[in-house]
Amino acid sequence: MPIRFFIALFGIISCTDLHSKEKVDGAVHVIAPIKDTLPKGKIISNVVCTSDTIQSYALYIPVTYGKQRPPVVFFFDPHAAGALPLNKYKILADKYGFILVGSNNSKNGNDFSIAQNIWNTLSADVISRISIDTTRMYACGFSGGAKVAGYIALSDSRIKGVIANSAALPDGVTPGNFGFSFTGIAGTGDMNMTNVISFVNALDKTTTHHRLLLFNGKHEWAAQATMNMAFAGLQLDAMRSKQIAVNNEFISDLVIKEKRTIEDDISDNKLLEADATCKLLISLLDGVSDETAFFKTKDLLILSNPLYQQQATSQHLLFTQEENIKSRYNEAFQNGDVNYWTTTIQELNKKAAASTDEGAMNKRLLAYLSLAFYSISNQMINANKNAEAQYFVSLYKMADPTNSDAWYFSAIVNARNGNSKATEDDLIKAAEYGFADKQRMRQQAEFRSLSLDFDAIEKKMHADQ
Repeated sequence: MPIRFFIALFGIISCTDLHSKEKVDGAVHVIAPIKDTLPKGKIISNVVCTSDTIQSYALYIPVTYGKQRPPVVFFFDPHAAGALPLNKYKILADKYGFILVGSNNSKNGNDFSIAQNIWNTLSADVISRISIDTTRMYACGFSGGAKVAGYIALSDSRIKGVIANSAALPDGVTPGNFGFSFTGIAGTGDMNMTNVISFVNALDKTTTHHRLLLFNGKHEWAAQATMNMAFAGLQLDAMRSKQIAVNNEFISDLVIKEKRTIEDDISDNKLLEADATCKLLISLLDGVSDETAFFKTKDLLILSNPLYQQQATSQHLLFTQEENIKSRYNEAFQNGDVNYWTTTIQELNKKAAASTDEGAMNKRLLAYLSLAFYSISNQMINANKNAEAQYFVSLYKMADPTNSDAWYFSAIVNARNGNSKATEDDLIKAAEYGFADKQRMRQQAEFRSLSLDFDAIEKKMHADQ
């Protein structure tokens, strides 16, 4: 039977705790339901929605809260880790005065109606509890969560900006004249990088304010420095629309820094990077500063350089090669054997070690295989095709040995085979690599029939997940 390779994209909320919880020094403490007083400068891990107690979110209120109504960034993580992006970006929240909200239960696998219900409840609860600037509400998501953020922005005109990390808008949505700005982010080793670049480039033909941010990383939440630029874009959007006053000092600091970056890249013959920074600053400063003229002139000089043309052609050929290789892999999912995949993955790992454009491409291909093996393994497990599941899970662990999902799937397969020791070892590995869903683990039917030391496994889980 042919394997259908698919990726689920949307989120779900499922929490029955009627009290709020917060983490202090890594420990979770139950506190009374929050009403009027909310602590500043501290991540509250679990705020239960008043109108629907099965829904909750993580919350961070900046230390500057109280001076004026702040804007809000709503985060959607594909693994229900609401506090994860807040921990990564709380320094930026204090820098820009943004409130951060992370859905605790939004995760891959739901349809649009559930995503809409999540948003309706979440946004209403935040607005009812906190004095915010409802004219400056933003949505940010990673991977499948980026699709959710985009869907929400398309359905709610209050969203003035989308930060899409490692994905574009929902499938089937073509670039258009949107009522929100769009910031596409991807790591250079992210299998979705080329798709994000393609979508952002297509926005050049629209009136939508947009920008592209790339960072040295894989399929993951962006580095803090990258998200800093995304947040700066939201501030400049607000200046452009006259929601806040133009901050000339902020603009000057940004311009000085990025001019230096461009000159450094030109000196290192990194003309594609220099061109990208020029385009980024033109987009950011459009309608806000006359400095756009400098970046437009500089970009024309870069584009006229023969070396730029050579680099652009090489990049295009590399992206084409990448898509062709993916097509070959899609065929091999049907008929490739262990030897084929072992050789393929070993070669990719060897080539991915190079600090070159080709090395980055091979990192993206490894990430592509990881996502493919995740999807196929999940299908086989859900269909109770245990032999096929064991085969693809073994490939998943080979392609992405530090992925917690790979080890969790392996634990399920071993549990179905009645191997308690291997199941427990796999769950410990999953916990060490970031798995932290205690409720899911304890309720997994395959695990409940075995004598597993859940307490020992949970001790291996990361406190910040």
